[in-house]
Amino acid sequence: MAVKQFKAESKRLLDLMIHSIYTHREIFMRELISNASDAIDKLYYRTLSDGDTGLNRDDFCIQIIPDKENRTLTITDNGCGMTKEELENNLGTIAKSGSLNFKKENEQKEDIEIIGQFGVGFYSAFMVSEKVTVVSKPYGGEEAYRWESSGTAGYTMEPCEKEGHGTEIILKIMPNTDDNNYDEYLDSYTIRNLVKKYSDYIRYPIKMDVEKSRLKEGSKDEYETYTENETLNSMVPIWRKNKNEITEDEYNEFYKSKFMDYVNPIRVIHSSTEGTATYNALMFIPAKAPMNFYTRDYEKGLQLYSNGVLIMDRCADLLPDYFSFVRGLVDSQDLSLNISREMLQHDRQLKIIAGRLEKKIKSELETMLENEREKYEEFFKNFGLQLKYGIYQDYGMHKDVLQDLLLFYSSGEKKLVTLKEYVSRMKEDQKYIYYACGETTDKVDMLPQTEALKDKGYEILYLTDNVDEFALRMLIKYDDKEFRSVSADDLGLETEEEKKEAAKQVEENKDLLTFMKDALDGKVKQVILSQKLKTHPVCLSTDGAISIEMEKVLNAMPTDEKVTAQRVLEINANHPVFAKLRELYEKDQDTLKEYASLLYTQALLIEGVSIDDPVAFSNQICGLMTK
Repeated sequence: MAVKQFKAESKRLLDLMIHSIYTHREIFMRELISNASDAIDKLYYRTLSDGDTGLNRDDFCIQIIPDKENRTLTITDNGCGMTKEELENNLGTIAKSGSLNFKKENEQKEDIEIIGQFGVGFYSAFMVSEKVTVVSKPYGGEEAYRWESSGTAGYTMEPCEKEGHGTEIILKIMPNTDDNNYDEYLDSYTIRNLVKKYSDYIRYPIKMDVEKSRLKEGSKDEYETYTENETLNSMVPIWRKNKNEITEDEYNEFYKSKFMDYVNPIRVIHSSTEGTATYNALMFIPAKAPMNFYTRDYEKGLQLYSNGVLIMDRCADLLPDYFSFVRGLVDSQDLSLNISREMLQHDRQLKIIAGRLEKKIKSELETMLENEREKYEEFFKNFGLQLKYGIYQDYGMHKDVLQDLLLFYSSGEKKLVTLKEYVSRMKEDQKYIYYACGETTDKVDMLPQTEALKDKGYEILYLTDNVDEFALRMLIKYDDKEFRSVSADDLGLETEEEKKEAAKQVEENKDLLTFMKDALDGKVKQVILSQKLKTHPVCLSTDGAISIEMEKVLNAMPTDEKVTAQRVLEINANHPVFAKLRELYEKDQDTLKEYASLLYTQALLIEGVSIDDPVAFSNQICGLMTK
């Protein structure tokens, strides 16, 4: 029998197919099953359009037959089959796609889904096979033909016998090598897993004879083996069902088995969209953050399907980083895929889908925040950091998406509140949204800088996460109200008269304040009289963009470059300590230097900043006690 040569360009493409195009050899199973599904779709559609009622969807199936002894793997379908000419055209010329032509001819028809569009998926079989045989008989035809090839050498074609219409693909699996275990493609367990992974939602049954055991009839402990032709795929994807047909338990079980979690999700997001980009999405918000969520090891992304066939296990482009906690999948028939179906040829559709998913996730979170506050707060404990990072990243580009989803602890409400809720309660004369930073809400509550604001009855947001102040600085404003730290110079509390009085007091004590600043030898930018302190003698504030809290966060990072905030020591002019300082300035400036150092160290401790020399501080205290 004469061996026919592939065309030159097809020969080069076949060599590329076998060695380069596909990332994983196991993909061949997905491709061959998809082709079989296409063949059945074509015949099913033909019977509908021709009015042939002799066949219905229940009659169709795909069979997988592993034969370890002969090292063959056979995949059969009872679809449309191929004539001699179709075998020649579709298999003899690589990248000639019957599926693509069929789809173009029937673009306006409903109830038809063609998966394979590039005509090269079949050749992935050569990644695991030393020889591939195709036996096919067209529906309504009398003659069957056998196409056979051992790869780039060419192919043969001859008439043969075949019962019934459809196609058989027989793969002669390669022997094992040091690098590859080809035996696994003859193993029932592996085959079952590959079908589940890639082709679980092909809408025709994929069957295989599976050996099982059962208790012998009439026996209590004797078992017998038997063979069952088992359906390996579930066929109807849960995400294509009507929401009203799916119970909460079904969603939960699907999530837990699909995404390897042992806890039910806190939220299910099921949406279908038609139009510019048609897709079904089924997404879940986990109840708990995975152990590695805030590490580099965590991979974000949704599973991406094309007509029920898995294309990518984690498509990162479908989710923005700030919603990376979402698990789930998207199934679209509008994706333009490359020939291996492993990459998108261009991302226009993907960008449209990603944009819609972002809006849907935001909408669902807002609904949860509004209607299920307790559940939302539980979600925020797990994933709120990610939303705050999202505000800070990309120079605040995403603040409009995220700002209404943030929660902060409130000094007034003693619980988590939104920025919207804070602004709605602002007093008529209140200029700013006030915040204070610290390790815990209890420690923040004790900060001296909060006293004046509390006296006025102003609400303060307590920031306890490292990223909090960075996020608010990036927001700049909310509802046209500026954020202002309690450590800022101007809290907007003083009247013009009070400002004049304060300026007069500063002028009267200018020399004392300058002396104390010089005594601290560059540790502070200046020493000032505070207008925000009530009962406490001192506090620290900063001059410039870097706050003390930001300094702590930045210096905790693994880098040799350290930042220093421009510290300002504020002294309460109404505290008895200040009267003592004035007295010492006139009578004992050496002791005043010690007092300046003590007050500065005290202010550091209040802020939670570690002091350089605890021993020296202890000795100063002891010296003061024994004077």
